[in-house]
Amino acid sequence: MTFANLPAMLLAAGRGQRMRPLTDTTPKPLLAVQGQPLLDWHMAALQRDGVRKVVVNTAWLGAQIPAHLNARWPQQGIQLQYSHEQADFGHALETAGGIARALPLLGEAFWLAAGDVFAPDFVFDAAAAQAFVQSNDLAHVWLVPNPAHHVQGDFGLDESAPGSGTGRALNLPPADISRDALPRWTYSTIALLNAELLTAPWCELAACNPTGVAAPLAPLLRRAMDAGRCGATLYTGRWTDVGTPERLAQLNAAEAVLYKK
Repeated sequence: MTFANLPAMLLAAGRGQRMRPLTDTTPKPLLAVQGQPLLDWHMAALQRDGVRKVVVNTAWLGAQIPAHLNARWPQQGIQLQYSHEQADFGHALETAGGIARALPLLGEAFWLAAGDVFAPDFVFDAAAAQAFVQSNDLAHVWLVPNPAHHVQGDFGLDESAPGSGTGRALNLPPADISRDALPRWTYSTIALLNAELLTAPWCELAACNPTGVAAPLAPLLRRAMDAGRCGATLYTGRWTDVGTPERLAQLNAAEAVLYKK
């Protein structure tokens, strides 16, 4: 029997303060990179890689996101569902808060990606998803070389085989001098998650976050790492955190990428 790829959640609720004034009228994930909104780059990759269900959370200017996505992607075989945080609670719920709120739409395991990251070479690999489901891991994160704006990195990587680029994610505090031989990489904001990560003891939020508490994901990932239940892969394809107008301008000045509308 062929393994069907897991559903995905795209995080699209942020205000994008550093991208103002561009985000005063357009949600950050709908800003165009090389002629296509950021969200559509992820959607094209998910559709190509066999993901058939995508959940998107919204907040700032949130009505624009379903209006845009619904005009294209259901006709290409993707079921879209939304978690409208602004409408439900009046504010965005951050990463863990937003995921916990959307959990009933996602199931036991799912892909996660931030809607404001440009990663046109990333493959949402069904085989990787299957291996994750069969493991005891709570999360598997993709790490990238540290960009100039985040040289300190986020997490370590203990490779299962030297040079493999895949192994266990490590929670390396910046002050841990004894482990400085192990480099720290930047979290790409792309991951596979098990719904168990959003429950006690890993997460303090009530089931499905009914009161709309805002909470970050990183502390949950660090707890999973400390328990040996978070895998990691080093991703060396093109990747940009589109966090400033300058980075967006640089991307739009670059040569055309391979994927097309």
